[in-house]
Amino acid sequence: MRRRAFAVLALGAVLLTGCGATGSPVDPAPVSAVERPVPVGVQENPTPTSATSSAPIPQCNARQSLRPGPLPPAGAMPADSTMAAIQARGKLIAGVDQNTYLFGFRNPGTNRLEGFDIDRVREVATAIFGPSADIDQKIQYKVISSAERVNALKNNDVDIVVRTFTANCQRWADINFSAIYYVAGQRLLVPSTSDVTSLDQLGGKRVCAASGSTSITRIAANPNKPIPVATDTWSDCLVMLQQNQVEAVSTDDTILAGMEAQDPNVKMSGPRFSEEPYGIGIPKQNEDMVRFVNGVLEKSIKDGSWATSHQRWLGGSAPPPVPDYR
Repeated sequence: MRRRAFAVLALGAVLLTGCGATGSPVDPAPVSAVERPVPVGVQENPTPTSATSSAPIPQCNARQSLRPGPLPPAGAMPADSTMAAIQARGKLIAGVDQNTYLFGFRNPGTNRLEGFDIDRVREVATAIFGPSADIDQKIQYKVISSAERVNALKNNDVDIVVRTFTANCQRWADINFSAIYYVAGQRLLVPSTSDVTSLDQLGGKRVCAASGSTSITRIAANPNKPIPVATDTWSDCLVMLQQNQVEAVSTDDTILAGMEAQDPNVKMSGPRFSEEPYGIGIPKQNEDMVRFVNGVLEKSIKDGSWATSHQRWLGGSAPPPVPDYR
């Protein structure tokens, strides 16, 4: 009993000593900086890639694609065609985005990919395999970054890329595009309190866009010398804007509209200063697939599927782009 009492007293002495006013508290982890971490893969003044190189651009009509032939019955693809090989495989492999709200994003409630671009993928798959209660069973979605789009097609890793993909002459040199199915334009996204309306006002300021995009090239080429900041995904640009790590985000207004819808503290600002005609990317050698996809796009316009998709994701009614064929 005496030993137990002594132990209790000793413990009390230790506790009193620890609670005493003498001595100074020790900070085991002193903080020397309060900078917020940046997303993985961020590059300031990025080195040009194959998609953003300064090499001479070949001359072409970037909107002009191959004229479609008669669309074969769904599920009955012509023998020895690219579409027949896809049908035999049992899956259409499509390069897509999962981070661009309204165009290609993963619905957190269903874990299902949705958006205006994803609707185009499902139309192509339905035309190959036929109507299905769940056409996604016939699609292998391959999530790729903006910078990976061209190489995914050149390496035949995917059958198509449907990912807010601007058709331009430099890309046409390496891959094929379908007819244009949507026309966007580059604008600015800034904090709602900002009075910036032009890229010209952002000289010496950090402006974000995705790696491998036409947007990052245009930022770098501006004569007022804004500082281009490249990220792996557009959602990373939004995070950096929210954390005041960049002054603005600049890309297609379709992508910015998704960001604006997600965050009431940002706004699109200023007019369009480019045209971005979206096409479906297809490997260079698969010209039969180009003609087939163009037939699918024509059908979706004629039967109202394009308009229904536009209304659902982008709101309002708008005329689809008029196809241009050679």
